[in-house]
Amino acid sequence: MARPLRKQSYSCYQGYNIPVKNNKYVSNVRPALTRKKQIRHKKVNVLAFTLQIIFAVIFFLYVSPVYVNQITRPVVLRTPKYPDIKTNFNLLYKPTTAYIYNNHVLGVNLLSATESKKPQMQGLYETYHMSSLENDLKYLASKYPSLKPSVYVWDYESGKYADLNAQEVYSAASIIKIPVLIQLFKSIEMGMLKLDDKITMTDYYKSEGSGSLQFKGVKAVYTIDDLARVMITESDNSATNMLLDATGGMNAMNQSLRKWGLKETRINDWLPDLKGTNVTTSKEMATLLYNLDNPSFLSLNSREKMVDYMSHVHNNRLIQAGLPSDAIFIHKTGDIGKMLGDAGIVYTPNGKKYIVVMLVNRPYNSPEGKDFIVSASSLVYNYMLNTNL
Repeated sequence: MARPLRKQSYSCYQGYNIPVKNNKYVSNVRPALTRKKQIRHKKVNVLAFTLQIIFAVIFFLYVSPVYVNQITRPVVLRTPKYPDIKTNFNLLYKPTTAYIYNNHVLGVNLLSATESKKPQMQGLYETYHMSSLENDLKYLASKYPSLKPSVYVWDYESGKYADLNAQEVYSAASIIKIPVLIQLFKSIEMGMLKLDDKITMTDYYKSEGSGSLQFKGVKAVYTIDDLARVMITESDNSATNMLLDATGGMNAMNQSLRKWGLKETRINDWLPDLKGTNVTTSKEMATLLYNLDNPSFLSLNSREKMVDYMSHVHNNRLIQAGLPSDAIFIHKTGDIGKMLGDAGIVYTPNGKKYIVVMLVNRPYNSPEGKDFIVSASSLVYNYMLNTNL
């Protein structure tokens, strides 16, 4: 027999109508209220609180003053606690430029972005070594044990070349005036200068060594055209310094050399640079000469002017002395005592055309340097003229 169901009873609890079943509260209101009450009366960990207070006191009494005096104050106020110790605050935001940099402007080392554009100049298209010519040059050099020559020869028609230490870095002497001349005409093409612009001579520009402008009076006025001509024909150092300054100085020149694609050629000192700090290689100088004919690098008007200057160089005692009188030679020489050199383009009577660069390290002012260059020039010319390349 089934048991009868019990009636559910309801009661009131603290003003709320809460159903009660079998004398048990259905709602969980009271347990929730109980938990809140327990949370309010949670005991504080006295030991942990005391340790926090002690740590805070120690920090503010001992650590904070040291931090403020030795770190915060010198950085913010630039008043170091120890004045005898000098600090370069610029290194705080550019620390690597003290030892890593690839640019130098107005006395400040800079870490510049790497050029992603391709070089402005075209590289020499080399095909095969002229091995026989290289061996002849090496044999000739062996007759001058006190010399260390660097020779590069490149034929326009075939792309064949001869290389004797052509990648090694040598002092450029006055041959550095070729890139200065190119920089000048690149500036003219960009509208920064004009050939009839005038520059006044000052004591700042006057330089000893080659050239006649050093003997002229101060405040003499020269056109850009005049200065460019005597820079090349007379190898005038004063004119070179004036043009170098007019085109942005050494920093601008070196930046241009990198944009053109040359890695080793660099100008580090005003002319005459008797210590030989302005440097190049035979192959890079040949690349400069090759790009005189590059219409995407120089305009036809610029090329004509430059060839005019370089075909009237007064010093004809080096490579030109080894050429016959009917050969045409545009070039620039260089001589600082320890290095003698010549670089140019030869046009033979039968229509051949080749680049030849010779740089010779020698005992100071040794005449053997000149003898080697003249002999090597004659050797190269006869090979280029008589060999079927």
